[in-house]
Amino acid sequence: MTTTLPLRVQVEADRGAMGRAAAGAIATAIQTRLALQSQLRMVFAAAPSQLETLTALAATPGVDWSRITAFHMDEYLDVPEDSPQRFGNWLRATLFDQLPFGAVHLIEPGEDPWRAARRYAAELATAPIDLVCLGIGDNGHLAFNDPPVADLNDPQEVKVVELDDACRRQQVNDGCFATLAEVPTRAITLTVPRLMAAEQLFCVAPGARKRESVRRALTDPISAACPATALRTHPSCRLFLDQESAAGLEDT
Repeated sequence: MTTTLPLRVQVEADRGAMGRAAAGAIATAIQTRLALQSQLRMVFAAAPSQLETLTALAATPGVDWSRITAFHMDEYLDVPEDSPQRFGNWLRATLFDQLPFGAVHLIEPGEDPWRAARRYAAELATAPIDLVCLGIGDNGHLAFNDPPVADLNDPQEVKVVELDDACRRQQVNDGCFATLAEVPTRAITLTVPRLMAAEQLFCVAPGARKRESVRRALTDPISAACPATALRTHPSCRLFLDQESAAGLEDT
């Protein structure tokens, strides 16, 4: 099933098919843009929900990764630099170290996370962001813009945030941490306006736990109560689902 309103939604049979479909669309967008411009800049989400897409994308032939500069969209604070839970480390293992990117810019919080946020915002602002590969949180968040702190008109581009309990529970449910107590309470995140400023968005949200947040993203009023509703304001956003996350949409 594919629809174009309120954004383009594509539903595949399972997570594997969804990942391959999303990767194919992303690779086509990359190749189309690189036929018209010398370089391309991308932002990637880091989460188990993105694994099938990124694995398929890494295996896609014909992509000139040497002309691509990569960023990621959020990072935990108060986690050791070598921790596998760090999003930068996860993306390196899954994607960045597997391909010959032209450049990779990781969020490095250091001892002054607000300074790190400003530095990352400045790096992002040096040229337009062409593509963003993102997901939808169980609580409807985009990146780490949770409903309590999200601002769809945020004047900042990158900032330090407190993570809400629903967001932190998702990290346990995803298998990233064994207990809620282990999940960090703070992070650096790209803001919603920074994500929406990209030329094209590719959103991947598989699994039954995404069902309610996907429904809200597509049907709720556009507001910070469900940050993912902001996807409907973007002129070029594609949402890829599997049968589990799409269940019940035909009734909305």
